[in-house]
Amino acid sequence: MAERTRAGLDDETLGMILESLRTVSERRLSKARRLELDEHDEFPMELVREMLGPELGLHLLFLPEEVGGLGGGGRDLFRVSEEMARVDLGVATAFLAIALGVDPIVVGGTPEQKARWLGRIADEGLIVAYGVTEPEAGSNVANLQTVAEPVVGADGRVVAYRLTGTKQFITNGGVAAVYTILAKVPAGPSFFVVEREAPGLSTGAPERKHGIRASNTAQVILDGVEVPADQLLGLEEGKGLEQANQVFGFTRLMVAAFGLGCGEEALARAIAYAQERQQFGEPLYAKQGYTHKLIVPHAVRLEAARAYCEEVAARLDSGEPGLQTEGAVAKLFASEAGNAAADAALQAHGGYGYTQEYEVEKIRRDVRITTIYEGTSEILQSIIGTMRWRSVVRSKGGFYRDLATALRERGTGEAAALAADALATLYLACHERKLPREQWVMFELARLSAEVETAVALARKAVATTPELLVPCARLHGGAAARDVAVTALRVLRASGRHSEEEVEGFRRAIRFDDLMATSTGEMEEMSRVASALLDGWPTR
Repeated sequence: MAERTRAGLDDETLGMILESLRTVSERRLSKARRLELDEHDEFPMELVREMLGPELGLHLLFLPEEVGGLGGGGRDLFRVSEEMARVDLGVATAFLAIALGVDPIVVGGTPEQKARWLGRIADEGLIVAYGVTEPEAGSNVANLQTVAEPVVGADGRVVAYRLTGTKQFITNGGVAAVYTILAKVPAGPSFFVVEREAPGLSTGAPERKHGIRASNTAQVILDGVEVPADQLLGLEEGKGLEQANQVFGFTRLMVAAFGLGCGEEALARAIAYAQERQQFGEPLYAKQGYTHKLIVPHAVRLEAARAYCEEVAARLDSGEPGLQTEGAVAKLFASEAGNAAADAALQAHGGYGYTQEYEVEKIRRDVRITTIYEGTSEILQSIIGTMRWRSVVRSKGGFYRDLATALRERGTGEAAALAADALATLYLACHERKLPREQWVMFELARLSAEVETAVALARKAVATTPELLVPCARLHGGAAARDVAVTALRVLRASGRHSEEEVEGFRRAIRFDDLMATSTGEMEEMSRVASALLDGWPTR
């Protein structure tokens, strides 16, 4: 099966795409229009058609060059997703869901299938939907209920498949022209390409949602939908899960960008508001109760999310396969950070934040979905915890200790290095007493993995870029990760009841608890440096 490896676009081409996106957004997605779409749960069909039309052709970004696309890579998908999310996450979801729907064809289709379907999507600007989620299965694909019954011809060969089942919460479900549907055949789950006009296919009413109301979300109902055998992707049964797994690094990076973009936009509005709003004779931004609580901690975490996402994108574009765990870390951390930032931005606006006028309440509603779709935070914690546990045990702690060693060799990121060393020790201690079998422990380990890995990524980035913002951000996030590992580790060991106080004390010394906690030294000055640097223009690129 072909791997999805793409070097991506050059800086100039990506810049032109981003500029085109900003131009059409300014023209077609004014504040009044965004609020109107939100109020009326309206899908902006004309706007999406324009984006897919011959003049813009934004969908060509995620299509291979051999079918007329641009062959964009992980970095390109990340940047476009982020910028679209800053404008309106509902529209971003609708548009980038086309990329998700296309992915099974890109990674699983035969050359003939790619030429046929991707060529049509490129030339005709077709809206595509990805049909996997079901009412009862949710994220548990093993419980897939949609079936594809083989139809055998007179010569004994399979000539068609008859699909029956219901897909739930399908983005673009009610407006798509083409669907990639996961269904169960005798050999296992398999993807099929299904056209909207196929007899037996119908869609439910659009879901009325908490946020992202400009996107269309609907059931897709398949009642004996018969498709020719050549619409089985790859022409081999049972490859659907393998095909889905190949693109999780890309798709979860895309949703991470959504969380990051929403968080950035919300926080940027709060920074601007605080410079204009006067309280007791001075701007709100002059008050530590505002900056050090509502702005700085969230800007730091968003910068950490960006640094990690950039590393994942670069690895994808270098041709590194898989990265499902890294994609899960990116999405978990960035989506949770984006939610927290949007919530803080709403609080930062006071009563105005709760009104529609400033839009932060809409951003807060919209970004909430990023911790749910394309794998809930809890599903991601299960994946991360399991995979990192295996990696750490197999390497006898080397997985995280090697990260710490590399940072120290660069002469930077001591707090992040301490955190990585301590996390390796914690994983091994938990493994010794079989604690990862407890789901709560696994979730905590996964959360700490995301904290530490993003701290390492930000420390690496801070070495190579402008220090005015990133150096203090790296120190703050590294210190926070270090103290989080220290406190959570002792809590986990004591909570399990499987360690004596003497053993806990020995563990405390082994992880250098006092050194981990000492990373808070001088943090007030670092927070003030970040607050000042943010005024020079944020977010940075």
